Amino acid sequence: MRFERREHRSTLLVIATPILAVVAALAIAGVLIALAGAPVFQAYWKILTSAFGSRLSATETLTRASPLILTGLAAAVAFRARLWNIGGEGQFYLGAIAASAASVHLFAGLPSLLQIPLLFAVGAVAGMVLLLVPLSLRLRFSVDEVVTTLLLNFVALLFVSMLIDGVLKDPAAFGWPQSEAVDAAARLPKLLARSRLHIGLGIAVVIAFLIYFVQTRTVFGVQSRAAGLNPSGAVFAGVPLGRTLVIVAMISGGLAGLAGTIEVLGVKGYVTTDLSPGYGYSGIVVAMLANLNPLGVVLAALFTATMFVGADGMSRSMGIPTYIADVTVALSLLSMLVAVFFTQYRIRR
Repeated sequence: MRFERREHRSTLLVIATPILAVVAALAIAGVLIALAGAPVFQAYWKILTSAFGSRLSATETLTRASPLILTGLAAAVAFRARLWNIGGEGQFYLGAIAASAASVHLFAGLPSLLQIPLLFAVGAVAGMVLLLVPLSLRLRFSVDEVVTTLLLNFVALLFVSMLIDGVLKDPAAFGWPQSEAVDAAARLPKLLARSRLHIGLGIAVVIAFLIYFVQTRTVFGVQSRAAGLNPSGAVFAGVPLGRTLVIVAMISGGLAGLAGTIEVLGVKGYVTTDLSPGYGYSGIVVAMLANLNPLGVVLAALFTATMFVGADGMSRSMGIPTYIADVTVALSLLSMLVAVFFTQYRIRR
């Protein structure tokens, strides 16, 4: 028995892959729910109603999906070009603290129409810088970016912690380590009154469509895809590999930094070390569930947000640990990896 690479993958197979992966993950997680002594279908129904059963829960789910879309896009763009960006969490935090500091110390007093775009740019640039460092080490010294981007997450978080407990600490926070609140004009407008849902969701969805257009309709999209499929072949065909990867890194790091910026401007208003419940790492899962498709990232982010928000309600009403959401999302990733493998290879005897 051997594995043989498929010469062609049907559209139906590509579309069905993430669906089957999610179904498999839910089935396996259902066994764990049953072992916890709860009815499986009732538990999943409770997750769904807890995530979308009311105006408050639906807006919270969509609010949670906004940064997941951006960190998912950050991972998808990088992975497509075989740039293994595992540093989305650090880029998220660096974008958030850069935008927060710029709002307080540089752009305070500017009108919203001017200040918000400037803060978006500042946050994106901060994320870019953090990813360009590992990329430069890879291009110059062949250092594995998986290790460097992963370790930079901890460096970035400690750096942010130092800032919010030092020079950027809010003097009115009663000693609590947090940054000063961003300027009122920097807060993102709400999409719905009396909710936390903000225009960041619309921005993230628009960016997903823009990334899809770039990847499918531009020369750069073809070059980045070629760089991911066969770097040596891409160079032989005339693709400027170094320049392509630099642009990919700028887009990927910028998206992760923008996610942090949107989260601090749209939801919290200031930076703490618990600003992210793991958006950067979850973005990797979102990207893989979407099979690196920018439009699929939107749906995958919505699924992941549904699991996280819905699991809280399920836990309160049925006594099941909320960690079942983390298990389900992790199982979805593993199932997706197996499913992707079998879309690329078939078994031959």
